[in-house]
Amino acid sequence: MSEWGNLIPRSYKTEMPMAVRGEGIYIYDESGRAYIDGCSGALLSSVGHGNKEIVAAMTRQLETLEFAHPSRWMNAAALDAAKEAASIAPADLRSVWFVSGGSEAIESAVKMVRQYFVERDGLSSSKSVCIARWASYHGSTLGAMGLGGNMARRRMFSPLFLEGPKIEPHYCYRCPFGLEHPSCDLRCAHALEQTIRRIGPQYVAAFLAEPVVGSTVGALNPPEGYWPLVREICSRYDVLLVADEIMTGVGRTGKPFCVDHWKVVPDIICSAKALSGGYAPVGAMFVRDDIVEVLRSGSGSFMHGHTYNANPVTGAAVAATLRYMKAAKVFENAAVMGERLEKALAPLADLSLVGEVRGMGLMRGIELVENKATKKPFAPEKKAAAVVTGECMKRGLVVYPGSGQIDGVAGDQFMVAPPLIVTQTEVDEIVGRLEEGLRAAENRLRS
Repeated sequence: MSEWGNLIPRSYKTEMPMAVRGEGIYIYDESGRAYIDGCSGALLSSVGHGNKEIVAAMTRQLETLEFAHPSRWMNAAALDAAKEAASIAPADLRSVWFVSGGSEAIESAVKMVRQYFVERDGLSSSKSVCIARWASYHGSTLGAMGLGGNMARRRMFSPLFLEGPKIEPHYCYRCPFGLEHPSCDLRCAHALEQTIRRIGPQYVAAFLAEPVVGSTVGALNPPEGYWPLVREICSRYDVLLVADEIMTGVGRTGKPFCVDHWKVVPDIICSAKALSGGYAPVGAMFVRDDIVEVLRSGSGSFMHGHTYNANPVTGAAVAATLRYMKAAKVFENAAVMGERLEKALAPLADLSLVGEVRGMGLMRGIELVENKATKKPFAPEKKAAAVVTGECMKRGLVVYPGSGQIDGVAGDQFMVAPPLIVTQTEVDEIVGRLEEGLRAAENRLRS
């Protein structure tokens, strides 16, 4: 038996330290060494580790009622969680559907979109196509994989899922159209209208995208005007706009949801990760009230469900997490510390292997290049992002690497996204360790 025992790990070829304890922004290994959780796990541990308020709320719920099947029971914890969640959502999206993770939230949204048009227009409704973008990730279930455009995650399983149409992302550093903002007139957004018209608006049900692209391109923030234009296009063609805020939501960019920066109200928001602070597996779908009303006054039910849908323990975790965030002014801290992180990271752009520093709030990305002038990426076999990650780990800093964002094969980048409770001193410490890691990686990659 290997060191993994009976557990199937993410990778048999990657050595990992044993995590034994967490406190604040730190995770400790079995030797007692502290690592700064510089990416909040996978952008979910937003209130840090070891939060006693959340643990206490979950413990009380476990001692009272650990489970009640959602097809036969309602529970107070789920109702409480929905109320708290709705309180941070855009005003028109007050109906909440809880699941156990981001992939389930995306799948729920796709099914909600289809059922809405069938209930509104009848079984003969032809609106079923969901458009997404290349270089995106929306989950690991088959439906979500058909939407996503991250090639490394898709290639092996492509015979299994239904492929959906995709447009190019807003990748200004490597504009797929060879243009520059703002003279480009947001060609990447207008591509959505072109695709809708090509397919036929009568067939297109939704457009699904991340406000800031997460793991697949490394905190790729949109050019000014992109999301308002996308909202306008969707409204014009009776297409529902679904915002995948699984990484960007619940304060990550300094506002409750990232779309709030542009005052854009989607028809559906998918959330997960930070909604429970990482204390319980959770996903959620926030749905526009009038969409839910079509179901309520029609069939009367959403034809979808999972065993752990709206379970009481997760409900307790969500409600406690959101109450803590409000009381501790976590969103406000994320906005201030996000600006601090942006300024602290800016000098790293001068390093020869750094092509671009980007992102919003406490969600920042760094793209690695072999040649700054030409933007030539490192050869994939050099695994540049993995080298940087390893050097940062040696210095007690955990970052979130990614690769293949350019053409599905080449490209290396990583994200820095610490817990939203991070302090100014901790931000400076993160950037200090990151600079050391980057310089060490630079020496290795160029030797």
